[in-house]
Amino acid sequence: MRSIIPTLLITLFLAACQQHELALDSSVGIRELTVLYSNDEHGWMEGREASTGAANLLGLWRQKEGYREDGPFLLLSGGDHWTGPAISTWFEGEGMVEVMNAMGYDATAIGNHEFDFGLDNLEQRIAQADYPYLAANIQWTANEAPPRDLGILASSVITVNGLRVAVIGLSTINTPSTTNPVNVAELTFLDYEPVLRKTAQQLRASDVQLTFVVAHVCMSALRPLADAVADLNISLMGGGHCNELVAEKVGDTILLESNGHFRTYARAHFKYDVNTDRLLTSNFSVEGNEYGISDPVVEQIISKWQAATESELSVVLGFNARELQATDDRLQRVVVESWLQMDSGADIAINNRLALRSPLPRGELTLADVVGLLPFENTIVAVELNGTEVLEVIAAGQNPFIAGLIRTENDWLLRKTGRLLDSAETYRVLVNSFMYEGGAGYGSIAEFDDAGFDTEIHYRQPLVEWLSTQSSSADRPLVFP
Repeated sequence: MRSIIPTLLITLFLAACQQHELALDSSVGIRELTVLYSNDEHGWMEGREASTGAANLLGLWRQKEGYREDGPFLLLSGGDHWTGPAISTWFEGEGMVEVMNAMGYDATAIGNHEFDFGLDNLEQRIAQADYPYLAANIQWTANEAPPRDLGILASSVITVNGLRVAVIGLSTINTPSTTNPVNVAELTFLDYEPVLRKTAQQLRASDVQLTFVVAHVCMSALRPLADAVADLNISLMGGGHCNELVAEKVGDTILLESNGHFRTYARAHFKYDVNTDRLLTSNFSVEGNEYGISDPVVEQIISKWQAATESELSVVLGFNARELQATDDRLQRVVVESWLQMDSGADIAINNRLALRSPLPRGELTLADVVGLLPFENTIVAVELNGTEVLEVIAAGQNPFIAGLIRTENDWLLRKTGRLLDSAETYRVLVNSFMYEGGAGYGSIAEFDDAGFDTEIHYRQPLVEWLSTQSSSADRPLVFP
């Protein structure tokens, strides 16, 4: 008996220890996942300010978040990758896709500015990307089929750290008025909720554990959408388009958005128990792109595109003593006044304010600076409008900037004659082609004159010529009236 009892006690003790160890090891079956989220990058691979570009952001993710491509991370974007500074715009987004490939992005929404260079270009950029471009709410108008032939997908299922994550894309329904409508004339943009419900239902057969949405959609629409589809158990919705800095929860859904241009990013962290098939915890925040050590691979790619930009767009046009923001009235005025100088027969020029996108920097001004300021593929269109129609166009648009008219307390005077606008008189009015095609709420222009004359002059060319004729220098900088 003496030899049996100690053996029995030892066996019982070891069994108890094993059970205790199993009880303590609560991490068995727990999977963690971190989402790093950006949106509205708009070609700012170099950064708006020093050390805030894509290379710095990737370095910061490695330092601060522990990011690695084979780790428990998802890099997601809310779209609008190009149309910004010349380094991206001039090459129609090619450099931005190369940068985002190197950073390791996993999926993105389709932004309205993805269409700025036409469907053929978008198809090329999607083929170039190592990540999918997603928008479940886009279809061909003719046959109501999804545009898979362009490479646009409704969703993507990505396995990260043993978790199957469904990522569904949405594109803003305002796309036909926020890119040149001609570029998307063959496409229809559907309401968000029905499409989201349909896509989520289809993905149930894919045995996914988490569902995320990347949406080029403002928070004013995304918040009520998250509330309306609470029953779909969507854990994260990322926004875009309005450049809002957001990290919050609506019900059980985390909402994220950065303020664009790689200046910030949003993040969310999830813990999921695969044994019980439930999300245990989540947290979220927004972070600044500060103090990141520049990633050498991305830095080298940016240097290559900087050299290409310098090679093609380094012509010096003048010297500016003070940086002017794109919203500065002096800069807006010079643009539309340059149109009138180009066409001496025109009476009025009207430009939507958001046609100007980047600051005009201090110092020597090059063609690259003007491309960044006026990045869209717009031409100048001449239309014939009477006085009443001119006033309707001014009232309908997004706070346009106008040349050739003088505002009095209650009326508008034509500068050429000093007389009031007259409904019985017809005026030659210059607008950009985006406006003429109905962009930004200017649909009435073509209704008033459906035979508008496309001058085929790029809307930035008159400014280029104006800058060149000023003969400015550091000793004699530009004067903006």
